[in-house]
Amino acid sequence: MMVTAVVYIAIAAIAFVAGWFGFKFYTENKRQRAIYTAEDIVKQAAREAEKKKNEILLEAREERQKLRENLEREYRDHQEQLEKWERRLQDKEQELEDWETNLKVKESQLESREQELAELKEKVTAREHELEEILRNENEKLSSISQLSVEEARKMLLENIEKDTRLEAAQIAKNIIEEAKENAVRQAKHLLTEVIEKVASDHTVETTVSVVNLDSDDVKGRIIGRDGRNIKTFEQLTGVKVIVDDTPEAVVLSGFDPVKRETARIALENLVRNGKINPQRVEAAIRKAEKEMDQLIWKAGSQAIKEVGVDRAHPELVKMLGRLRYRTSYGQNVLQHSKEVAFLTGAMAAELGFDVKLAKRAGLFHDIGKAMSQNSESTHTQIGVELAKKYREHPVVINAIASHHEDEAADNPISILVSAADSISGSRPGARRETLEGYVRRVESLEKLADSFPGVSKAFAISAGREIRVIVEPEKISDEEAFLLASEIAKKIQSEMEYPGHIKVTVIRETRSIQYI
Repeated sequence: MMVTAVVYIAIAAIAFVAGWFGFKFYTENKRQRAIYTAEDIVKQAAREAEKKKNEILLEAREERQKLRENLEREYRDHQEQLEKWERRLQDKEQELEDWETNLKVKESQLESREQELAELKEKVTAREHELEEILRNENEKLSSISQLSVEEARKMLLENIEKDTRLEAAQIAKNIIEEAKENAVRQAKHLLTEVIEKVASDHTVETTVSVVNLDSDDVKGRIIGRDGRNIKTFEQLTGVKVIVDDTPEAVVLSGFDPVKRETARIALENLVRNGKINPQRVEAAIRKAEKEMDQLIWKAGSQAIKEVGVDRAHPELVKMLGRLRYRTSYGQNVLQHSKEVAFLTGAMAAELGFDVKLAKRAGLFHDIGKAMSQNSESTHTQIGVELAKKYREHPVVINAIASHHEDEAADNPISILVSAADSISGSRPGARRETLEGYVRRVESLEKLADSFPGVSKAFAISAGREIRVIVEPEKISDEEAFLLASEIAKKIQSEMEYPGHIKVTVIRETRSIQYI
């Protein structure tokens, strides 16, 4: 039994030792495998990190390349703009050179004309000497033949020569005037073309441009959008050109249609205010701005009708009237001008006992064609007549529209009042471009210039400086001299003053006999 127990104990001890070594070996092997697995994971993580790093670097390089391309594109656009301005400047310089060349040609022509006049004067002087010699011979013949005295014969001969000379002078004057008229028309067309070309740029900048102020220049990039998609969508939907240049914190909208330009301004301001800009938001903002613009136009037309106090009009005419709020003529707002004409026409009609409401209506709608004249080849009077007939306006209103610029004859007194009110509203000081100070200075200069001539009693500038009436002293200025005085005043005004349009010079000579009993 003891041997068996010892054997069992030995076997148990051997088993324990073997199990212990086996467990230790298993544990060590597992630890080594864990170490190898951890190293593989670390290596895999390092490879993944390196791959991610390379991808990020590649994306950064691509983004930098895109930024570089955008900057290069903007640089090229700026260069093209600068080249365009340089070309325009060169064209303007060439125009100035051409203008100087034309002036030199005209100066040479004028010198030639003066030389011809001098030669003609010499011929006239020689002719006068010949006539004097003939006159002496004729006097002697008449004295010997008719037994008249030398003075009587001289008088008779002078009367005959005077009659012949007057007829000849009248014919020459007529030919000169006709030739001058023909030359004047040609020269006027040429000068008008040059003047329009010179002032077109200023006018365009003033009447076709709106400016949208920005909080910062960073907004310009969002307005342009990636590859210009935002600005292209905006221009396509509005029909207005968006100019994003170096002007600090501002974007320029350019377009001939004032309503579209105002719609674009409202839409762009809303987009800038909201912050996020993309093609979908651009379309939504433009639709919203168009609805808002329609409401503003309707409100402006309805308010004008309410202020003037006319009866209700067709909704389309109300819209057309509201569009005039965004139209100017010679710097004068057309809607404000139409309301002024309506009030003036109504006041004159009231004094004369005519239909005041009809008169105001004719005055209010007299320029309604200007709401559409930019989109048509017809004149604003023709368009206005078509609109008035289409929406069945009163015949007096239709005739007032057609006749206020004398395109047709006025067939009623109210049409004449509308034409007069239109002239008054357009010619009042400060109504159009000319400032009140400039108007006053021009009127004072006009009167002072006329007063500077001898024999002038008093000069008055009327019709907003478009006419100067000069009253002369009848004992110092004869009827013939009055005609010459008017011509001399007109020449002096033309040479010494700058004035818009035409100025009528009227010289008044009268004799009054007054008795008291």
